[in-house]
Amino acid sequence: MNETSIVWFRNDLRLNDHEPLTRAIESKTQRLLCVYCVDPRQFGTTRLRGFPRTGVHRARFLIESLADLRQNLRRLGNDLAIRIGRPEEQLPELAEKLGASGIYFYEEATDEELQVEKRLTQRLKTMGVSVNAYWGSTLFHRDDLPFEVRNLPQVFTQFRIRCEKDAKVRPPLSAPKQFPPGPEGLDFGELPTPAEPRLTEPSDDPRAVLRFQGGETAALDRIEAYIWRNDRLRIYKQTRNGLLGADYSSKFSPWLSLGCVSPRTIAAEVARYENARVRNDSTYWLVFELMWRDYFRFLAIQAGTSLFSQSGPARVRKSWSTDSDALNRWIEGRTGIPFVDANMRELKATGFMSNRGRQNVASFLAKDLEVDWRFGAEWFESQLIDDDVCSNWGNWAYVAGVGTDPRQDRRFNVIKQAYDYDTQGEYVRTWLPELASLSGSSVHEPWKVRQGASLPLDFGPGFVPDYPPPMIDMERTASTTRSGSKSVPNSRKRMR
Repeated sequence: MNETSIVWFRNDLRLNDHEPLTRAIESKTQRLLCVYCVDPRQFGTTRLRGFPRTGVHRARFLIESLADLRQNLRRLGNDLAIRIGRPEEQLPELAEKLGASGIYFYEEATDEELQVEKRLTQRLKTMGVSVNAYWGSTLFHRDDLPFEVRNLPQVFTQFRIRCEKDAKVRPPLSAPKQFPPGPEGLDFGELPTPAEPRLTEPSDDPRAVLRFQGGETAALDRIEAYIWRNDRLRIYKQTRNGLLGADYSSKFSPWLSLGCVSPRTIAAEVARYENARVRNDSTYWLVFELMWRDYFRFLAIQAGTSLFSQSGPARVRKSWSTDSDALNRWIEGRTGIPFVDANMRELKATGFMSNRGRQNVASFLAKDLEVDWRFGAEWFESQLIDDDVCSNWGNWAYVAGVGTDPRQDRRFNVIKQAYDYDTQGEYVRTWLPELASLSGSSVHEPWKVRQGASLPLDFGPGFVPDYPPPMIDMERTASTTRSGSKSVPNSRKRMR
């Protein structure tokens, strides 16, 4: 029997389907320490552009998720210890202080996190502390793939077909019903608060699609609401390209990003729905999106640091612009292209953007402005409440033509997309109040407004007050682009 074991929580802030936690309890440990390290590097700045790595919306979601995990652990007679500092330093210190026999945690997929694991493991082994690492962030377990990760198919469709044919999804583990007590006399620490540096409390914008509340409790409630109470899963495929409202898509991605819910739990709930109500293209498509999320996580392992290089996993050499003015206008939603600007303003105000919006703004930055795609990936990383490093960077590389997309020339015609997906301009007017006077779909091309048309006052040709002219010649661009349908830049995951 082990005297004390440590479970290190990372991007897995839940009790259900948590193998490290389950195995630690099964080890018959007398005491169990659950701990989360608030790593200062999480709240530093991005490497290329110096954006905050964790923006205010994501920071609040993290704090709420930690608070929920702590509350759930306390209900079961344990607690969550909070430590401020680098895990590779804090965890060995705790292990030594408590005389811990072993530490349990989930592995990550990208270089920075893997380096932390490596340094931690080396330190613990010199101390005689056993290291128990598990894989659990994907729908298909890494060990169940019909190929080695290093031989990952270079096209998603091939990955999907092989997994659907030759791999099975493991059933999710139930949450433990009983816990050993935590260590006696330990200062469990306080949760970070919005009053601390870089954790300013964000305001809630009434236009937001949803108030995303962090934590496993809210995650399970969202699943219950979307799939069962509102019965939206049956029409997911038809509505997933929406722009306004809570239920045009699942919006599970923020909870997936911090592991407040596992993809296996979602897949199991979809299967239960199919047995109880209906099985159709929509139920399949939600699991299909989970497979996309898997693909980018395994790609991150295979690609290593090349995922973050300018030439991407595909090693495509191209001359990219570093124009700060163009980048800043894109960030602020002042490009003069209403559909792009509306999405960028929603992102900054709420920490969220629709799947359709992400495709278009990413394509516009990388393909129309030809600005270094990594700047966009860094901004998404900073702002998105559902940021997931593998999906975010994998999708940006895909859109930029340096990833796994077999069509490297893919470009979205953002004007056509606006007419297709915001038919009457309701979304654009929601986020661009300065264009509220433009009626119907005319809001998508304000530069075409002529004297007396659609406006109460007599403005000059192509002029709308307080709104900039387009950064590029959209007529010329439209003649050389086409409407895309597949590339989906994510915030660290494809589920919305």
